[in-house]
Amino acid sequence: MSRTFKTVDYQATLEVSVRLGDCVPPDHLARFVVDTITQLDLSALYARYGSRGGEPYAPEPLLGLLFYGYATGVFSARKIERATYESAPFRFIAGNRHPDHDTLAHFRTSFLSELKGLFVEILLIARLAGVLQLGRISFDGTKIHADASKSNAVRVRPEFA
Repeated sequence: MSRTFKTVDYQATLEVSVRLGDCVPPDHLARFVVDTITQLDLSALYARYGSRGGEPYAPEPLLGLLFYGYATGVFSARKIERATYESAPFRFIAGNRHPDHDTLAHFRTSFLSELKGLFVEILLIARLAGVLQLGRISFDGTKIHADASKSNAVRVRPEFA
């Protein structure tokens, strides 16, 4: 008796068109981030943009990418850029665009003072919506002696030489 397996046709899979709306459920955090950012007053950010240069990204997707990245533990601008290619929620927030890591890092450093206040606003909105729960985190700073310290691991003992 021969066993049958469910196989995959990878060539046909490459032809499938996927909608981001199908990949990001209605109650997903990425949708909450996008909806929340539309409620914020970003006029201070828009006022700081100059009139020279190429067409810049609007602050909404950049702020959304940074906030969603922080909420999901992705802090690096390079990792956020990569996620806009590989992750449906990041791609949804970016509007199916892929801001360069330099753009994300420059946005973060240029607007740091404004971003601090906006992050507080986003957290307050999330708290009022019942999406965010705040608690306490404790760290124990006890120092324990370890025999496998760097100085012991690197040093060659005479009995092994």
